[in-house]
Amino acid sequence: MQDIYLGLKFSFSYFSTIPVSFKESDNLSKREVLGYMLLFFPIVGFTIGSITILIFKLFHHFGWYGAVISAVIYMMLYGFIHTEAIIDVVDGIYAKYCGKDSYKVIKEPTVGAMGVLYAFGFMIIKISTIVYIFEHNLLSEFISVLIVSRLSLIVLIDTLDFKSSFITTLKKSLTPIYLIGSFVISMIIGTLLTPFFIIMVVFGFILSFIISIYISKRLGFINGDVLGTTLEGVEILLLFLIVVFML
Repeated sequence: MQDIYLGLKFSFSYFSTIPVSFKESDNLSKREVLGYMLLFFPIVGFTIGSITILIFKLFHHFGWYGAVISAVIYMMLYGFIHTEAIIDVVDGIYAKYCGKDSYKVIKEPTVGAMGVLYAFGFMIIKISTIVYIFEHNLLSEFISVLIVSRLSLIVLIDTLDFKSSFITTLKKSLTPIYLIGSFVISMIIGTLLTPFFIIMVVFGFILSFIISIYISKRLGFINGDVLGTTLEGVEILLLFLIVVFML
């Protein structure tokens, strides 16, 4: 039970800005803890999505203004960590065009203008789409997308090879029991939210593989930044599909 508890806390600590504290004696590098950390990753999406919806309910009488505030707070709840990945990936791709080492450029603490512009563009598109989703009361579908996008990343971690020691360690910790457990939990919650959840899962998996493989061909490798960029891409595209087919 201790490993489950630590894995749950570590998942929220790493993938969100929700305050979580640890003891000095907590061993977060333990294989079982890392396994449960990934298992609960979709739950992080469900939780911060639910918080976002609660905030939207509080501000909905402000109309689109309240929806914008809620959408931005959603991104704050995951610390813009996935949006930041877009900057690094774009910088790496443009560096490769110039004959530079993409991996070294991504690891540099500085960021390039193109990366910032692309990330800003992604933010505008994502916030606008979320606002439109909220204005049309597709709240359960919004939370479902957050679950699917994170479940898709777990599948990618289990399937692909990475140029990242941390992601490789996570992959070794992701035994079938954690992968299946995450899938079952996501399916139970998702199907309670929307009858279209299975379809969203299928599209999410397909999109995640297409996006990650495309980026890997441009960069020459896959790391955590590629995963973060993939998550952003999957969320934007799934939300767009909801707008197209459900309205």
